[in-house]
Amino acid sequence: MDPLDILTHLDQVVPYYQPIFSADEQCIIGYEVLGRFQTADGIVSLGSFFHDETIPEEFRMEVDQTVTMKAFDQFLYAQDPSSLIFINRDANLLMLDRGEAFLQMLLRYKEKGLKLERIVLEITEHNFKGDIQQLGHVLTYFRTYGIKIAVDNIGKESSNLDRIRLLSPDILKIDLQALRTTSVSLSYHDVLYSISLLARKIGATLLYEDIESSFQLQYAWRNGGRYYQGYYLSEPSDQFLPSDFLKERLRQKFHQFIQHEKKKLQTLYDISEQFQLKIGELLAKHKKIQDFNELISLLAKELSDCCFRIYICDEDGFQRSANIFKKDEGWELQPQYYMKNWSWRPYFLENIIRMRSRKRGILSDLYSDIETGETIRTYSYPIDEHHYLFIDLSYAYLFEHNAHLS
Repeated sequence: MDPLDILTHLDQVVPYYQPIFSADEQCIIGYEVLGRFQTADGIVSLGSFFHDETIPEEFRMEVDQTVTMKAFDQFLYAQDPSSLIFINRDANLLMLDRGEAFLQMLLRYKEKGLKLERIVLEITEHNFKGDIQQLGHVLTYFRTYGIKIAVDNIGKESSNLDRIRLLSPDILKIDLQALRTTSVSLSYHDVLYSISLLARKIGATLLYEDIESSFQLQYAWRNGGRYYQGYYLSEPSDQFLPSDFLKERLRQKFHQFIQHEKKKLQTLYDISEQFQLKIGELLAKHKKIQDFNELISLLAKELSDCCFRIYICDEDGFQRSANIFKKDEGWELQPQYYMKNWSWRPYFLENIIRMRSRKRGILSDLYSDIETGETIRTYSYPIDEHHYLFIDLSYAYLFEHNAHLS
């Protein structure tokens, strides 16, 4: 479309609304406002217009203002006066006047009865080219009026977690486009896991967007998502929907997700219990063996069907045996690992304390092995009060026993 056609026909610029659903109530909690243009051939998205930096800033701002004001006029008379209103703003354009024009527009609508506590300002951090601290100050000022802040498109492009932390948003919107492919790397899941940890640290809510399948909805639910948005749930429309529009369907979906998760957790619990009994029996069988290298060699022969590496550490993380490593259907002692320290690994010392206090073994979560690159789990077991056995389980074994899922 010719930008001038849009600017000379602002009466044909209209807001569309995409619902956002909640996990806790299974209802619509708000709408994202999207710009559309009415043509003779139908409705066209204005997304490309807003993202085209060759179009003068004042043109994009004028159209943006038109969409927002028309949306506010409709929200004033909406049936649900508590629904959140997600408004997108280019942070670079917003900072041209430090958000003053945007704020003054909001204050005018406040006088008409629109509660500013309903407003969620969406910005994209990785597109911002200015001083991030100055942007942070402006957003902090907006919050004094009750306005909420959302950082958009996280996970879609390179996002700087330190910059996001500085902005201290109320909502983090995670883009799930990458999950449309079947070859999503484990690192992608790790990035989203890091984002979920950040959200927890700063007290932000996770909103997963671009959900286009049941699988993506399940992923969002399983990875801390409180809010969901996407074509799988509802396409943008020029109408508001009843808040309980998908309540029954979401309840059924969440029930399926819960059953699947409980089944997976039961599988992992059963595997852990099996190893608890098996390792206990093997250690009792070889209790007279004092040499740790001899002990892991004997254990390797009896655990050859499920693991590829065994070693022993003390309570401070220093390795008190060699590694015994499965190679070409045989086992090889690797003495160079003796006295290496692993206390720097995440959760290592925490797991030592858990094993010592409970006197039980622990099955780890899935992770990528540093040396082999294979996705594995580790089963750890307390030999005595000071020494702990570590058994790295192969992916083939995990897959066979349905323990390969994160």
